[in-house]
Amino acid sequence: MTIEKIFALENYRDQLAAFPQTVWVSEDILLDLADSQTPQGIVAVVQKEEVEQTDFSQGKFLFLEDVQDPGNVGTIIRTADAAGFTGVIVSDKSADTYSLKTLRSMQGSHFHLPIYRMSSQALLDEAKKAGIPVLATTLSKDSKDYRDVPHFDQFVLVMGNEGQGISPLMAESADQLVHISMKGQAESLNVAVAAGILIFHLS
Repeated sequence: MTIEKIFALENYRDQLAAFPQTVWVSEDILLDLADSQTPQGIVAVVQKEEVEQTDFSQGKFLFLEDVQDPGNVGTIIRTADAAGFTGVIVSDKSADTYSLKTLRSMQGSHFHLPIYRMSSQALLDEAKKAGIPVLATTLSKDSKDYRDVPHFDQFVLVMGNEGQGISPLMAESADQLVHISMKGQAESLNVAVAAGILIFHLS
């Protein structure tokens, strides 16, 4: 990422001496810029990094299909980072990975993992071209308990929308449908919680 401008409080002058693009501001101005009640004292304007498409035949990838809550998106990406995943792909209808809430939830994981934007059809095409299985989460009768899924060295794990789940296209085209069996009476798990269980199990 390219840092275009930094806005900071005076007490960061020593730490930011190497950044001539720094503008020193008051606490009131920083509060307006930071969109947070307790900002850390620094706000930066950065240029988004254009991530080139990678070789999907090598590694473990996560696809978020229309996951719309920024907190969920950020938390899932952070979990994938912690589990050593290779990269994350988000659909066009998923939450913006550069929104403030998503960035806070990621806690810096966007610096460690490449994040791509791609449609469901494009993802399926790329996975087929690369020869890797697509594992999609759903509670349908055709899905298999995640503990019974064979081990794969390379794969794409698909997490669906919070309310609707995966798309009909994904349900029809995925190589393996998986679910988490529940012992209680809850109908479903939060998508970020479910993703955490599956990400660490499959990794």
